[in-house]
Amino acid sequence: KASLAAEVVARRVEQPAQPRLVVVQAIPKGDHAERAVDLLTEVGVDEIVPWASTRTIVSWSGQRGDKALARWRATAHTASKQSRRLRFSVVAPLHTTEQVVARVQDAALAIALHETADTSLTAHDTPVDGEVVIVVGPEGGLTDAELSGFAGAGARVARLGPTVLRSSTAG
Repeated sequence: KASLAAEVVARRVEQPAQPRLVVVQAIPKGDHAERAVDLLTEVGVDEIVPWASTRTIVSWSGQRGDKALARWRATAHTASKQSRRLRFSVVAPLHTTEQVVARVQDAALAIALHETADTSLTAHDTPVDGEVVIVVGPEGGLTDAELSGFAGAGARVARLGPTVLRSSTAG
């Protein structure tokens, strides 16, 4: 019978981030989805919310949806380990537009990214606590109805810069 003795020489405690950063990511097609989750995790996003937007091409129904969600969660887990995070990014269940509107409504700050916005993302002051929710649309962009729903729930509309990024890298 083998035994192992270990001595703890240091312990690191990491408090939850404030504000908490949540990115709502419209589901990209193909391997762009895993790339989006990987990048979001590496930069420190606390929660990634997959979203079935109106213009989302990929369908997450039944077993296919379960497998896709499991892939996103596995990607977030390995990216969290690779970037040596003590707190791993959480991948929420698939959200509908109505559920995203509710998240926007409850946020301390919510921003819907859109290429026609007059203001830059950096023009908005970040709150010191609560949730900051960033909504990233699909490759085809947010519909007018989605943009109106998010704005009606309190989201500010902002752009990242002068160019339009892929959905998978915008977050």
